[in-house]
Amino acid sequence: MKHFDYTTENTCSQVISFDLDGDKVKNISFYGGCNGNLKAISSLVDGMTVDEIESKLGGIKCGRRPTSCSNQLSIAVRKAFDKSIAEKVG
Repeated sequence: MKHFDYTTENTCSQVISFDLDGDKVKNISFYGGCNGNLKAISSLVDGMTVDEIESKLGGIKCGRRPTSCSNQLSIAVRKAFDKSIAEKVG
């Protein structure tokens, strides 16, 4: 299992912290943002694969912003997964 911290863009939350176990995402925490809603998202997607999170949360916008905390999570887990794969290959 490997730990990642992702600095978000254009959202109220500033950092998303999570662990990757293969392609499964666990122990998700958002720092900043709507505490209750982000705890709910973290709980609901805990244990899902990167593909499942991207499928459910990718592309969601918040108001007039081009992204959302949930969309940023989908971006974060994809980047972390791709980095993990590249490290294994390289």
